[in-house]
Amino acid sequence: MLNIKWRLVAIIASIVLLVHFLWLSPYLESQQPSQDGNLLDDTNAPNHENNDNDTGKGAGIIHPPAVTVTVTRETGAAATITEIVKETVYAADVKEPVVERTNAAFVILTRNKELDSLRETLAQLESRFNHRYHYPYVFLNNEPFSDKFKEKIADIVSGECHFGLIPTEHWSYPDYINQTRASEARKDMAERKIIYGGSESYRHMCRYESGFFFRHPLMDKFKWYWRVEPGVKFACDIDYDPFLFMEKNNKKYGFTISIKEYILTIPTLWDTTVDFMKEHKDMIPEKNLMEFVTDDKGGYNRCHFWSNFEIGSLDFLRSEKYLAYFDHLDRAGGFFYERWGDAPVHSLGVAMFLNKNDVHWFEDIGYYHGPLWNCPKGELNKNKKCWCPEEESIEIKNKAWSCTLDFVALSNP
Repeated sequence: MLNIKWRLVAIIASIVLLVHFLWLSPYLESQQPSQDGNLLDDTNAPNHENNDNDTGKGAGIIHPPAVTVTVTRETGAAATITEIVKETVYAADVKEPVVERTNAAFVILTRNKELDSLRETLAQLESRFNHRYHYPYVFLNNEPFSDKFKEKIADIVSGECHFGLIPTEHWSYPDYINQTRASEARKDMAERKIIYGGSESYRHMCRYESGFFFRHPLMDKFKWYWRVEPGVKFACDIDYDPFLFMEKNNKKYGFTISIKEYILTIPTLWDTTVDFMKEHKDMIPEKNLMEFVTDDKGGYNRCHFWSNFEIGSLDFLRSEKYLAYFDHLDRAGGFFYERWGDAPVHSLGVAMFLNKNDVHWFEDIGYYHGPLWNCPKGELNKNKKCWCPEEESIEIKNKAWSCTLDFVALSNP
């Protein structure tokens, strides 16, 4: 009798436990760890408007891992304050792009080893701007891109990706360059500790950015380009289309930062440019921007637009006058015998052939390329959700080095 009693108790207890387990199972399942060790409970997860649970598995949504961006800024030559600014950014959910776009692309000269820094940059660019527009990307390299590079980049951007190999003739010595002289020049500049003075690849890069990137077949179908470099940072929302702004306002060239060039890298660039202007007077319009690059006596003031960020017209770079100017410089040999940069070359071309109305300062785009900032000011800084401090903007922090306010002060034609 006793055994029957305890058997009955055991059966009842088993039934109670089974019912309790069935009632709790949905909750327990929701608390199981995911593959990355985090609980699947989304109470504290980022609030994506279209997450996979709402739209069905996949649904074309890209959720790359968070990227933590750290910027270190120093004040003065001997820093007494070092501020660390961090932002965690997520590539936004892929949605249908806005209806109105123009024929444009981002163009990025990069290498396989820059994958990580480039992904950080692209995560910000997508989050701050391109997730709404889905503009395509053109990636260029003098060596083949790896499959890993292509996959990792395609995973993080919303626009179509094009990966191109630079033709050998665009990344080598032309037959009119004395390579022995070029080698001796590199050695001399390295001994004088001139930045990138001893680098051969840097010279090929500057020459390529000055006169060839826009001739790559992958660029043929585009009218506008936005140059991006690995490791740069975008600190503010870009809530409009800069490409369309340029097109609708008849602009040809846009910049964020302008500074004075290091003269030891370009000792004969100005004289070579003056020779070109004397030989091609018919190409130089009466109204131009030469006042931006000259001092009161008509000499070169070294001002240039920092070309690691530029949004511009490919038609301008493909024009007969710009190509003639580049060819003149190329045959002079300064890309190899000195260390001419693409920034002063582009800037002198813009100054000769365009006027102030053709050029735009994107003051409202928060942009960092070490060690310099362009940061929106006042309410603009707040409204665009910027994380850059406006006092760090180069035209405020170092007015003597910056040329931006000089550009602003120029009168329109």
